[in-house]
Parts: sequence; structure tokens; C-alpha cells
Amino acid sequence: MAKHKQNPTRIDIAPKLRDKVIALLNAQLADTLDLYTQVKQAHWNVKGPYFIALHELFDDLAEQLEEPVDDIAERVTALGGVAMGTARIAAKASRLAELPHDSYDGMKMVALLADRYAQLAKSTRVAIDAADDAGDADTADLFTGISRGLDKSLWFLEAHLQ
Repeated sequence: MAKHKQNPTRIDIAPKLRDKVIALLNAQLADTLDLYTQVKQAHWNVKGPYFIALHELFDDLAEQLEEPVDDIAERVTALGGVAMGTARIAAKASRLAELPHDSYDGMKMVALLADRYAQLAKSTRVAIDAADDAGDADTADLFTGISRGLDKSLWFLEAHLQ
């Protein structure tokens, strides 16, 4: 991801460390935005006998991702960085696999989204440690809250598969 010159801030984290945290935040922003759009894609196109329940579940899950996306982007800018949050940037930078477009079978979509939630939850836990190692307890705390939400959403998805 392209590095931008930092904007001035009085936050007492050294610029070099802020660069690391900003890059970390932007990586998570790309993945979280990508997951949001994949959940919406599943919401719009889900088919099968559980259509209405999954249609509503996917919409709820997408809504729950809006706040973390905003919080991550705002933390980037609070640290003096530039939030890299367009659809094109997120698509290029995301580490999540693309949702297949060959079938929108409800239970298949549940399993595919569960895989992506698990991947994002794992990278978020890694990000917690990385932010903590950089001395940014606030970003670590932000990621901790996001991690809890991702785990809860993953539980909702996995419950359908058991």
C-alpha cells in the first residue's frame, strides 16, 4: 500500500511507530471493507430454502461491519495518516479470497463467509499484538473490540453449519 506523508498531530507516538501502525490499520481496513462488500453480495444474491433468514442475517452482519470500518479509518487519520478506503484500494489490498460468483446457495454462502470471518478475526488478533508491540495501546484496544465482534459474528454463521 502506498505510503503517504503524515499529517501533523500531537499524539505522543513516534512518527516511525505511527507509520507502522497506520500501515497495520490500513491493511485491516482493506480486509474489513472487503468482507463488508462480500457479505452484502451474499445478502443480495442468497438463494435456497433458508432465503429470508439468511438474507436478514447477512444484512445484519454487514451493518455490524460498518462501525469497525469507520473506527479503523478514523484511527488512521487521528494518527496523522491517510485512510485508504476506496473500493478499488480495498479490492487491491485485501488479503481475503474473493467470494465465488458461480452459486449463491444459502448454506454454501454461510460456509464461505464463515471462512472469511475466521481469517479476518485471526489477522485482527495478530494486529492486536502488533499494535501493542508498537506501543499503541489505543489501537490494540480498538482491534480487541473488533475481534470480539468478529468472533460473535463467526459464531452466528457457524451455528448454521452445525
